[in-house]
Amino acid sequence: MAMASMRFGVLRTVLRCGSKVSTPAKRGYASSAHHDDAYEAAKWEKITYLGIATCSILAIYNLSKGHHHSEEPPPYPYLHVRNKEFPWGPDGLFEVKKHH
Repeated sequence: MAMASMRFGVLRTVLRCGSKVSTPAKRGYASSAHHDDAYEAAKWEKITYLGIATCSILAIYNLSKGHHHSEEPPPYPYLHVRNKEFPWGPDGLFEVKKHH
């Protein structure tokens, strides 16, 4: 008898509310409480494009400025110490020495 009354109660709820069973309300998260997802995506797309443009302008500005090249490196005594010649000759692989 208890099963019959439970079925009758479920049947009465379905008939009263229609065939749609009530679902619990969606939980509102704090991050999306007042904003639409499309709005957020558009906002971050604009921020990204602005950041790309800013970085590109700064890179062009920094790379276009001239900078000083020294002609001769400082004559430190510990640089280019050679106790014997290389097997392929007196010059290094990437340097040409002035021979006397």
